[in-house]
Amino acid sequence: MIKLDNITKIFRTSEVETVALDGVSLEVKQGEFIAIMGPSGCGKSTLLNILGLLDGATSGSYQLSGHEVAGLSERERTRVRKGQIGFVFQSFNLIDEMTVAENVALPLVYQGISAQERKQRTSDVLDRVAISHRAGHFPSQLSGGQQQRVAIARATVTRPLLILADEPTGNLDSRNGAEVMALLSELNSEGATIIMVTHSERDASYAHRTIHLLDGKITDHPSSH
Repeated sequence: MIKLDNITKIFRTSEVETVALDGVSLEVKQGEFIAIMGPSGCGKSTLLNILGLLDGATSGSYQLSGHEVAGLSERERTRVRKGQIGFVFQSFNLIDEMTVAENVALPLVYQGISAQERKQRTSDVLDRVAISHRAGHFPSQLSGGQQQRVAIARATVTRPLLILADEPTGNLDSRNGAEVMALLSELNSEGATIIMVTHSERDASYAHRTIHLLDGKITDHPSSH
């Protein structure tokens, strides 16, 4: 489903060049759950941003579902992203002025989905993450764990092929973190492909395999279970 070939990302300022990714090649099959680990500054978030088409690579090839997406314009990247990729961030990124239901429905508004279908899909996905009873509340009225469940509902309401999670339990206590990981695991068992950046060995244990990054390169730590 995903094939990266020799992906390089260089950030340039007038003074300095920083190589964030240095020839990364990676294949991810449909339905896999992959954890990406490594020290801070090793390129994990850069890799996730490229996978999520939030950023483009400096060089190399990126095929998503058989289509080359590495050279797409910003506008084309946005179009592909809207239909195919769901994001879960460490900081939830919910909109404070909108209710839980409105936050979750927002990606469907961007897709031009009818109000009736939006309502149905939002209701289904809030049931799914066990937060329906909070549909009319605002994010500030929820606990961190509840906010992250809302964020996962928002990421999955479009039924994306790919879910990208950046430290999804980073702001949660261990109990809420475990609930969020169980939810991601369940989504994966239903067919979602998940790529997650994490510092947590415990979170990584939910994945089928773990990829270790160091200084922008994938290192040889073959580990899968």
